[in-house]
Amino acid sequence: MVRPPGTSRIDGRRLRSERTRQAIIDAYLALLRDSPRMPTASEIAARSGCSVRSIFDRFPDLLAIRVAATDYALSIGNTQAAARDVDGDRQTRLRSQVETRGQTCERWLPLWRALNTNQGDSAELKSRINFVRRAIGQRIELMYAPELSTLAEAERKRRVIALVALTDFESWARMRELHGLSVEEACAVWVRTIDRLLPSTPVVT
Repeated sequence: MVRPPGTSRIDGRRLRSERTRQAIIDAYLALLRDSPRMPTASEIAARSGCSVRSIFDRFPDLLAIRVAATDYALSIGNTQAAARDVDGDRQTRLRSQVETRGQTCERWLPLWRALNTNQGDSAELKSRINFVRRAIGQRIELMYAPELSTLAEAERKRRVIALVALTDFESWARMRELHGLSVEEACAVWVRTIDRLLPSTPVVT
């Protein structure tokens, strides 16, 4: 197949533009890990190795970078947090869910804080925050379906709400930052507490 004249040159420019765009997103996330303060365009440019003009060639404003970085993080997070051991016994499911949730909190806590602090009047950021919260509840319902199925609907909803609150990002932050727990110790706290909050596992006959 013969390519139209100039096609490879256009493809090359598009590829370079996408690489620059990703470098900007990576720089934004790296700066958030260094400091909860929102990065400036100059700081993002310096970290990504591109110019401020290059940033605004690809994003209309800093809010658009925040939204793009959030979408990128959600995509990566969904891949990393794939449900495991759904059909395992109670202790296997507990360890699997807690370890996955702990790894997510450890990696994405800075971004989560930035989203909540700087969401302002952005409907886009608020929708993503709500998406994450719903996803956490859905994962809890999936992983602990046998135990939750023994409860009446109203009590089941209340129990899920309690478990979501227990395993939120700031709960993880308090254990790690305020109390100085290791990742393993923090996970152990969650496992023991979730185990107490869940009703007995029904016996399969």
